[in-house]
Amino acid sequence: MEGANVKKVRSSDLELKDRLVALNRVTKVTKGGRTFTFAAIVVVGNENGVVGHGLGKAKEVQEAIAKGIDDAKKNLVKVPVRKGTIPHAQEAKFSGAEVLLKPAAHGTGVIAGGAMRAVLESVGITDVLAKSKGSSNPHNVVKATIKALTDMRDANTVSGMRGVAVGKVFNG
Repeated sequence: MEGANVKKVRSSDLELKDRLVALNRVTKVTKGGRTFTFAAIVVVGNENGVVGHGLGKAKEVQEAIAKGIDDAKKNLVKVPVRKGTIPHAQEAKFSGAEVLLKPAAHGTGVIAGGAMRAVLESVGITDVLAKSKGSSNPHNVVKATIKALTDMRDANTVSGMRGVAVGKVFNG
């Protein structure tokens, strides 16, 4: 996920909201019986272009969620959001999960399911068309969605890379 335009963000100066994507109960069988632990996948974001994901594991549900939130705050990235949607269509793949994101007109809403919806809403995207292909594993879908979002470039970035005016990017 480390691209040329990925901007790391500090969590100290942001007001982040957390969303639980998936909670998994894991059983370990020992000679003393079954031991249950919980794994929580959490997405945090300020609903204004910053998002992060994390995984927390513990013997109690609340503790696993708290660990996931702490982990997510360490993985925050900045995403370009333009008028409530994304700048351009983008595909990304992480392991077996593939995602497709397309910009949508105002009023469309977030057309996405499950893990993708949590990530897109945490970023602050209000209008987008999204499709998850391949694996539906929440870990990989979240990582593929964040990869697609971090690979996006806004007009200012593209004009800077090409060395032309912002208006030329659209007309060029």
